[in-house]
Amino acid sequence: MLQRTLPAGFIAPCLPTKTDKLPSGSQWLHEIKHDGFRIIARKTGAQVRLYSRPGNDLTRRFPLIVDALSRLRSRSCIDGEAVACDDNGVALFDLIRHQRANENIFLYAFDLIELNGDNLRRDPLEVRKATLASVLAKPELGIRFNEHIEGDGPTVFAHACKLGLEGIVSKRKDSAYRSGRSPDWLKMKNPAAPAVKREEEEEWGR
Repeated sequence: MLQRTLPAGFIAPCLPTKTDKLPSGSQWLHEIKHDGFRIIARKTGAQVRLYSRPGNDLTRRFPLIVDALSRLRSRSCIDGEAVACDDNGVALFDLIRHQRANENIFLYAFDLIELNGDNLRRDPLEVRKATLASVLAKPELGIRFNEHIEGDGPTVFAHACKLGLEGIVSKRKDSAYRSGRSPDWLKMKNPAAPAVKREEEEEWGR
């Protein structure tokens, strides 16, 4: 079997581990899990490239995200989720899955992997997120900083479910960025969310 060659600028994303018990405490932060396409976005000079989770080039598919990244002053590699939202502001995969090029799709950015040639993967998550927030300080239509919440994980999850969101990802503040599955990133999905129901239907249909 031939092994596929990955693009030179691609970094395999850090993936959360499923959990049935969300953490709490001062060492954790919690982010909303959005239902869209995982994106590794790289800006080098004037060039922008968007890669999917397995490393496929999606640059032409999301022109609004490309335009927003091209306006950033810094060279960077950003991890996030490309989403399209309904009238209530909830990200729905059905609004994005069949779109070949949609100028309403934007990026929820939640991690910063590299900045101006510096590898940030060993830096603590809270430092990476603070730096990312400063990089995205100027509002752009195609990219938004994915805010986080501190506190009790189960309480945050309950509120996310009440709002009809996909779920949450809890992350250790001191965690490094590691490609592949991470025990320091924990996810729990809302069983009533469209994303979970879709996954169940796809699994049942196999």
